[in-house]
Amino acid sequence: MHHIDIEVVEMTMDVMKYVIGRITKTDPDIGLAISEEELREKVGETVNSKGIGGLKAFELFKEVLVKHIVSIDNPRHLAFVPAAPTRASILFDLVTAASSIHGSYWMEGAGGIFCENEAMRWIVSLTGLPKGSFGVFTSGGTAANLSAIVTAREHWRSKSQENIHKRGIILCSSQAHSSVKSMAKIVDAAIVTITTQEALSKEDLCNAFHELSKEDQNCVFAVVANAGSTNSGIIDHMEEASLFCKQHDLWMHVDAAYGGGALMSDRVRDQFKGIENADSITIDPHKWFFAPYDCGAIIYKKPELAKNAHAQHGSYLEIFNQKGMEGFNPSDYQIQLTRRVRGLPLWFSLAMHGTDRYKLAVDTALDLAKKAEEMIKERDYLSMVRPISLSIVLFKRKGWTFDDYRKWTLHNLKNNVALVTPTLYEIDGTMESIARFCFINPETSTKDIAVILDSMN
Repeated sequence: MHHIDIEVVEMTMDVMKYVIGRITKTDPDIGLAISEEELREKVGETVNSKGIGGLKAFELFKEVLVKHIVSIDNPRHLAFVPAAPTRASILFDLVTAASSIHGSYWMEGAGGIFCENEAMRWIVSLTGLPKGSFGVFTSGGTAANLSAIVTAREHWRSKSQENIHKRGIILCSSQAHSSVKSMAKIVDAAIVTITTQEALSKEDLCNAFHELSKEDQNCVFAVVANAGSTNSGIIDHMEEASLFCKQHDLWMHVDAAYGGGALMSDRVRDQFKGIENADSITIDPHKWFFAPYDCGAIIYKKPELAKNAHAQHGSYLEIFNQKGMEGFNPSDYQIQLTRRVRGLPLWFSLAMHGTDRYKLAVDTALDLAKKAEEMIKERDYLSMVRPISLSIVLFKRKGWTFDDYRKWTLHNLKNNVALVTPTLYEIDGTMESIARFCFINPETSTKDIAVILDSMN
């Protein structure tokens, strides 16, 4: 199966034909999930002792399976935080896979890692972090957040022998991403969640901190601030959070997985004041930097602290540290040893298009959010729930319950109209089901927005 034969050649041509067709589609079908039983009935047995052949397997994918995959780059996919990878990045993802690059150590992946680092330097420059700050690409925001918290916890432990035996505590707002709670479980840390729907302030942090016992106060080692919360785009008061962290000698981590892309925009850059004081920052290039899945990034003010926490050692790894083999080893700065060069497609797209076009694409999404707000206010059956934040718009259909939103979502999905899902938001002390737009794709049009809003009437 490693030999090159006529079937491999034919498959290569078929795959390239499919890829060209897919990336030139500006409005791909959204796709609709069905049950495993229904898929099995349509596809049949695909893995057996003799194989079904590449042509048959690829035919099943093209004609059946891909129709039941949601296209995250559809211009009317406005749910969750969608993605819109550039055509250049998608094509270079193929090149990345075909080149079989091991991206853990400089010795094996120098050329690819060099390109990743070029892209990373630009991202770091957007944050305003001091000279010497740097980062590494990860599998996504969860891995980035986890890598940061492991680094923060190990740094805290290094300050006192007593801390090694303590269970650390993290402070964050109730708007923090679900991965923050997940990573706390992994590192066996406790979380103090500060209930708020708006930006986290120094006063909020002080109140939560002083409600803790003296013993628990000594166990707090990190604050996680939002720079564009997933549900509503909230940006915490990061300058205030950094002052609080400095006062109590705490690690400040900023989760900018979604919002980090807005650092490119001159219109909203001032909303991120204080991010330059962070000890670590998560950003997801597969969101607002238009890279393919999966590509996250973790940035550190002091990368050497991450290296102290994450560098792995073994007799088979020592060759990577020998004289003549030195270089930037991405595996030293995050939780994964084996890794692909996830930043390579981003680098190629940046090199091809230049950063000005990225800035324009982000500004386009910000404009779409403002236009959506105007269009919502023009329709008497709709109302805004709160002012837009970055490219997230929260609104509601008057008189609708969760079941109404659910039926509307599924109807639009089944009819290839759009994917817009409801969320929950507290209104006048009561949690209500509402609608939510998140604009990422610059190919979304005002006509798309109108079609979706009109479908609620």
